[in-house]
Amino acid sequence: QVQLVESGGGLVQAGGSLRLSCAASVSIFSLNVMGWFRQAPGKPRDLVAIMSTNGSTTYSKPVRGRFTISRVNAKNTVYLQMNSLKPEDTAIYYCYADRPASWGQGTQVTVSS
Repeated sequence: QVQLVESGGGLVQAGGSLRLSCAASVSIFSLNVMGWFRQAPGKPRDLVAIMSTNGSTTYSKPVRGRFTISRVNAKNTVYLQMNSLKPEDTAIYYCYADRPASWGQGTQVTVSS
């Protein structure tokens, strides 16, 4: 299984920004995709953003235009820059990688109104 170590969550006011990081224990190029999901209390885990090995990206509709996924290949690390945060973005954010399907431990993001 791929080990994924996340960092960067926290508490921020609405309209603020946070950046999440996820470092993988393997080369990014051994994976098909890396990305982020989130889970709010009482809700299912939903896609936020993913990036494939060739650099193509997919964003969920609620975050499109506010969040940006990027990576640094040499560090095997994927980032999620979150701007214009809203209270409804409050959730535990999980890093995901495939080959095989693996999850990080999750990092809490709380946006106050």
